[in-house]
Amino acid sequence: MAPPLLLLQDIDLTLGDTALLDGAELSVAEHERLCLVGRNGSGKSTLLKVAAGLIEPDRGTRFLQPGATVRYLPQEPDLTGHPTTLAYVEAGLGPGDDRHRARYLLEQLGLGGDEAPGRLSGGETRRAALARALAPSPDILLLDEPTNHLDLPAIEWLEAELAGLRSALVVISHDRRLLQRLSKATAWLDRGTTRRLEHGFAEFETWRDEVLAQEELDRHKLDRRIVMEEDWLRYGVTARRKRNQGRLARLQDLRRQRREHRKVEGQVKLAATEGQTSGTLVIEAKNVSKAFGEARIVADFSTRILRGDRIGIVGPNGAGKTTLLNLLTGMLAPDAGTVRLGANLAAATLDQQRRSLDPQRSLADTLTDGRGDTVVVDGTPRHVMSYMKDFLFKPEQAKTPVGTLSGGERGRLVLATVLARPSNLLVLDEPTNDLDLETLDLLQEMLADFAGTVLLVSHDRDFLDRVATSVIASEGDGSWVDYAGGYSDLVAQRGHGVEAKATARAPKPAADKPRGSSSAARARLSFKESHALKTLPGRMEETTAEIARLQAKLHDPDLYRKDRSAFDAASARLPALQAELAAMEEEWLTLELKREEIEG
Repeated sequence: MAPPLLLLQDIDLTLGDTALLDGAELSVAEHERLCLVGRNGSGKSTLLKVAAGLIEPDRGTRFLQPGATVRYLPQEPDLTGHPTTLAYVEAGLGPGDDRHRARYLLEQLGLGGDEAPGRLSGGETRRAALARALAPSPDILLLDEPTNHLDLPAIEWLEAELAGLRSALVVISHDRRLLQRLSKATAWLDRGTTRRLEHGFAEFETWRDEVLAQEELDRHKLDRRIVMEEDWLRYGVTARRKRNQGRLARLQDLRRQRREHRKVEGQVKLAATEGQTSGTLVIEAKNVSKAFGEARIVADFSTRILRGDRIGIVGPNGAGKTTLLNLLTGMLAPDAGTVRLGANLAAATLDQQRRSLDPQRSLADTLTDGRGDTVVVDGTPRHVMSYMKDFLFKPEQAKTPVGTLSGGERGRLVLATVLARPSNLLVLDEPTNDLDLETLDLLQEMLADFAGTVLLVSHDRDFLDRVATSVIASEGDGSWVDYAGGYSDLVAQRGHGVEAKATARAPKPAADKPRGSSSAARARLSFKESHALKTLPGRMEETTAEIARLQAKLHDPDLYRKDRSAFDAASARLPALQAELAAMEEEWLTLELKREEIEG
């Protein structure tokens, strides 16, 4: 067997009072395809940083073959200090690397190379960081959640690109389809230690369940031995006790083993609070159209959604998935056509940006909406500490500000708040972001058991296959088509998956033509337009937060009885705010398109 390029042995690392890594190991051979899996908070990202040489462990050794090159993709790339995306990618190249590959990768990922890092979206930042990691063709590539913020075309391109590399690969991802297609071995980080399976992710979950079942059996046997030893200690012959101090010591040792054994953490308990049954017809859209300026987002779209349907909405970034979702739920008025909502609808919404969370508010106050220490779930009052445990939060986290939670914890918190609301329509915009694989499994099971209707925007192909009964897909230029089945069924019917949205880049001035003669170069945004472009995102965020607060207020079934004037004021204010938000979104998009045209 060839010696490993990278080897981690007996890695210990403690953060605060928590032993995050306890004798963890990792071995990466030449050309190996390894996925690193484990629950949120288990230390996967930390172990990958140790492998990249970015974190020094408390104990243990890291060995890297002399001359071997390592590239690492962090979850949150930092592009500061670089004037353009091309400069950022080229800064990661070595002396002998192909500099043309940097521009090629950026173009494949939908970037031109001249973008200013400070103006990039989360998805564009991730694409630039991917190009920087892939450009040098390193011996070892360490990727931490490479599909975060990527749309389906980018994910499928990345999958094909990684499959063709000769680099050894270590990947952390919640994208099952990516792991199944790329991995040939699996490292499982569990309770601080690692176990290795010499098979890809497709066989991991069966193996993991067998390991945990054997652990439970061993723990049961240990419990029985303790009971037997305690029984002997109580009822054994007194004369033998002095001669059997060794047996007493063994009992104490068994108790110590039981005490020190790190149990598997509990599972998230997901259950939606179901509201009154809706009518059979939930949503009917007829010839709906919506445009922002010259950009057609939805054109002449019709559909009927019935109670119990699970509708997936897919398309590249910028196609208008969230806009379509808002049109179907009545949050946004169409330019043409009609949307009819069924009777007795009670919607619970999870937004993509998690904007409903106040970063200054404590975890407990977020769950109770500041009303005491009780959460009403499915009509039953529950203490907030008990409900927190269902989502793997510890009692000491009750007063923790939301802004300090990890991405995975914020994802679980949003689910906890959404699922506590009585609803018969779940509107989920990218619900799988930052969730671990076990929580994704439970979310899938909960949605399968939910008696109401589900509208789901997602880039997770496996999750769509498991949940969706039909998929509405963007065909470009505002056209949307409804396909029966999940994402794999869509691919089978179309012959291809979701394709990247075509983006026309303005032609560059000819080399012999002065830049000043270009009309695009002469064009400028006015001061008022520039100011609006800068301030509109903040105003939209504030308006969205106010809408969320009003909706939460109106969800209180006792508000009308307790304070009729407050109910009337909130009911009148909500549609005005929604219209105001739609106008701001349209203005911002128009200005952003104008800016892109000017800057080319």
